[in-house]
Amino acid sequence: MATSERVPTGERADLLRILGRQRGFLRHTVRGLTDEQAATRSTVSELCLGGLVKHLAVVEQRWARFAVGGAEAMQSEAVDWADVFRMSGGDTLAGLLARYDEVAAHTDELVGALDLDASHPLPAAPWFEPGASWSVRQVVLHIVAETAQHTGHADIIRETIDGQKTMG
Repeated sequence: MATSERVPTGERADLLRILGRQRGFLRHTVRGLTDEQAATRSTVSELCLGGLVKHLAVVEQRWARFAVGGAEAMQSEAVDWADVFRMSGGDTLAGLLARYDEVAAHTDELVGALDLDASHPLPAAPWFEPGASWSVRQVVLHIVAETAQHTGHADIIRETIDGQKTMG
């Protein structure tokens, strides 16, 4: 690390530690799987373990864009939401995890550098209060919540595939 780079402390370090822990749970949940297992749908939903990794990378990247440039930046790239929850084309679990790591590293840099109180109006969506804004801090907390929620889904899916559990 260059001497001009700061190591996050205080609230920033806490946010990164909590987010890192949730990411670690997800990585632990998918450890040792084949691509076929990672693509397995074990419930009636579209969810598969590789798809959850893919989804979290896409969602985290979009919220990181929002933290920097607001709703326009977040929506600057079209997303096929149906495809995001499944492995498709040439997707491999290793490739999806590598992409997730790239996105995570970028988000971590932003958490270390951005003003946590800076805010942007949320995009228009039925699940957001009209006219509401989120600070960078709220964005990071949302990424933590999204990661934790989907890591729970991943744990259930993994257990149905081969009996392995993240915890317990």
